[in-house]
Amino acid sequence: MLWRRGQRWIFEGHIAGIGTGSGLRAVVGLWTRSPFGPFTDAMVQLPSGHRILLAPSVEAGDFIGAVYNFDETRILPLASACEAGQLAVDAGPLRIRARLGSRTRLGAVARRLPRALAVDPRWLRAVSPVAALIVPGARTAGTAKGGRREYYGVTDLHRIDAATVSWDGDDAGPLAAVRPAVGFGFSSVPPESSLARVRTTIEGAPLTRR
Repeated sequence: MLWRRGQRWIFEGHIAGIGTGSGLRAVVGLWTRSPFGPFTDAMVQLPSGHRILLAPSVEAGDFIGAVYNFDETRILPLASACEAGQLAVDAGPLRIRARLGSRTRLGAVARRLPRALAVDPRWLRAVSPVAALIVPGARTAGTAKGGRREYYGVTDLHRIDAATVSWDGDDAGPLAAVRPAVGFGFSSVPPESSLARVRTTIEGAPLTRR
């Protein structure tokens, strides 16, 4: 059963945003609670700008594709682990091994907020303009595909200090800023490669089943 409240779809877990020297950028969702149970997905933007969704099932891929913009979707097994300060992602052609660093200043501020407030869509709408000024390219509220509304409630944020990233077996280059900003939706991840603890809330019409 979808984990939803009315027409709200709720995803809880972490989002990793990673840039590389080659220009490949990856956004990985590590979801512990979601409409589809625990799962991992990856959004990859190649140096050419081509946007690829890597999803673990047709159901998850259809839903994510109804909210974000991609040029291609691939359904394949994904595995991830985040423990002891290490992040590992294996997603078909994408392989990531990353070392987490210290909590960012923004992460420290987010942790001081009461959680109920930090993930509330009303609060996220109010602070979105400020968030965009503090973290260029990132917003906490906006419009997704199909007229849906989407909210990102960040409750912690850590730097990624080092990473090895490969695509189709080729090294994607050293860890770098996420530039240019990814173009999957109304918001990018922070420019500095990082791992955020987040609740994503999507409001609006349900996905039309095939």
